This record gives sequence, structure tokens and C-alpha cells, in this order.
Amino acid sequence: MLTAQEGSLSVWALGIALWALSLLGVSCQREVRPFQDFSVASARTQKLVESPFQNNAYGTAEGKRLFDQFNCSGCHAHGGGGMGPALMDDKWIYGSEPTNIFESIVEGRPNGMPAWRNKIPDQQVWELVAYVQSMSGNEPIDVLPSRSDHMRSSTPENARRAQTPVQTHTP
Repeated sequence: MLTAQEGSLSVWALGIALWALSLLGVSCQREVRPFQDFSVASARTQKLVESPFQNNAYGTAEGKRLFDQFNCSGCHAHGGGGMGPALMDDKWIYGSEPTNIFESIVEGRPNGMPAWRNKIPDQQVWELVAYVQSMSGNEPIDVLPSRSDHMRSSTPENARRAQTPVQTHTP
């Protein structure tokens, strides 16, 4: 026979166990970090409409880091346009779809954009694609990278007004 104190302890333990189970039931799902074949050939066969890192905070933040690491800012001036075209406006010469951006990076474009094939792994190219697409401000606020630590003259990605890109040139 249980004493009153032992009975209240078992009720307490049961309550804690039920509380812990309810927390497991309502816990948040972690952001998925895709690990698969990221080549443009596989993107064409799978008919990717989005980058594997689309709406993915990790991939977009990595793309931002790589954008500076590979000195994309040297030509694109942190997305505002310099020698290279602006990446945060609504005018896109070769299209704003993920496969268009991927091909621009990997194959290069005439009059300035170098080809990065076999110099940057496809996964990192897809991360760059996610970041370049985020520059137009069309990503959810929880995906956009935070401000950079350096001084810049443009508005951070997570504070820009969204602009829908329009293709201005037929490739």
C-alpha cells in the first residue's frame, strides 16, 4: 500500500513525464541542410525551380560569406553594381531563376563574368545562388542574413524592400 507522500510523488513524476512528452510533440523542426548531388546537370534533370538552399538561413548565410570570400563584391559592389551588374534591383540580364544564376556563376557570361567551373564546388555555388536571390529582399525575414560587421553603403538584405526580378535580355 502506498503512503500519501509516495502517492503524491508518483503523481508528480507522472505529471513531469506527461509534460516532457508534450514538449516533444510540439517541438520545432530543425532547418534542413541538404546533402546531395548539387550539379547543374542534376538540377536540370530534377527540374529544380528553387535552389537546394532556398529559404534556408544556413545556406543563405554561407552564400553571403562566400560572396565576400570569392570577392564577388569586387565587381558587384556588395550587390549594388559596379563593373558587374547590380544584384539587388529588379533587372536581371540572364534571368533570376536559380538555374540561370547557377549557370551564370559556373559558365560565366560574355563581357566580364568569369567561369567558376571546377573552381568552386557545386554546393557552394548553390549557396551563392541562395544569397544572390536574397539580395532582392524576397526571402522570409528569418532566412535573410544579418548585417555584416564591416561598414557598407547599402541597406542590409534583411531591411530591403522586396523587388521581383525581371529578365531584361534574352540569353
